[in-house]
Amino acid sequence: MNSMTSRERFQRMYEHREADRIPIVDSPWRATIERWEREGLPEGMDWVDFFGLDKTAGIGVDNSPRFEAKVIEETDEYTVFTSSWGVTMKNWRHAASTPEFLNFTVTDRKSWEMAKARMVPTRDRVNWKHLQENYPRWRREGRWISGNLWFGFDITHSWFVGTERVLMALAEDPEWCIDMFNHELDVCLDLLDMVWDAGYTFDEVSWPDDMGYKFNQFFSLSMYRQILKPVHKRAADWAHAKGIKVHLHSCGDVRPFISDLIEIGVDCLNPLEVKAGMNPVEIKRRYGDRLALHGGINAVLWDDIDSIEAEMRRVVPVLKENGGYIFSSDHSVPSSVSLENFRRIVDLAKQLGSY
Repeated sequence: MNSMTSRERFQRMYEHREADRIPIVDSPWRATIERWEREGLPEGMDWVDFFGLDKTAGIGVDNSPRFEAKVIEETDEYTVFTSSWGVTMKNWRHAASTPEFLNFTVTDRKSWEMAKARMVPTRDRVNWKHLQENYPRWRREGRWISGNLWFGFDITHSWFVGTERVLMALAEDPEWCIDMFNHELDVCLDLLDMVWDAGYTFDEVSWPDDMGYKFNQFFSLSMYRQILKPVHKRAADWAHAKGIKVHLHSCGDVRPFISDLIEIGVDCLNPLEVKAGMNPVEIKRRYGDRLALHGGINAVLWDDIDSIEAEMRRVVPVLKENGGYIFSSDHSVPSSVSLENFRRIVDLAKQLGSY
């Protein structure tokens, strides 16, 4: 089969059709890239080009309350800063980790109403200059382009209001959560409508909403159906009305939700986190005719080349059957993975993923 563009490969996977090979993408931590630069990745070179991975692009918009974002403290090891969502956090500069969340501006309904009034979809929340300079090249290169949404449970508890506070509110004040989830989505959709109407179309919408952890979920299936599922469905309906696909990133064990996700129109599920209890082969066999899968290659094994190669030989041939699979780790590439090991993993993925 002749070589395809990344866009053609992704499109075929979503259509559950074979391509020349499966798309191969990933998301290394910054600390991982720093290691690769020490081991031979030319400084300033795009690591995607260096390893010959598939080309993608994302179009993001700013639906935040636009609180003042500022650096509070900066050392060689970490930075403490406040985001436009009003969250003060500490981020390690050279370690592969999520931030430590220190303080939140929105903590109750009153502070939410203040923030909500600031979340208005105005044209200056789109980086038009970036699109003008880069979009034509993305299309020429055959990239798969995603319109990125920022809403829902994970965004609200992690990056906006606080985990314990949102979990309690789901049980005690679900209408507050529903209002936050819907307004976050409303602003995103209005802004992406502006982008789309200006001619910057995209191939899918994608959003992160981690609903699980190790062998469990943050809330029951019943609570999902009552509170979050209708908001997810609105996002999927909006995308399908434009004739584009729907991609959901949801970490942890989200097995109880899969049938509902398919029902509302999710076309592709990522990252299929193995260490949390997700079994990508089992999920492929049960849902693979209706749901494209992205990920599922156990990141815990990636620094042991013999173990990860054995795992790939076991898993990839099953996942690629009849299309419907995008290769990547089941979350992010950790900094324990050397440049040479990653090169070998990519080469094997191309070999195993060819049709």
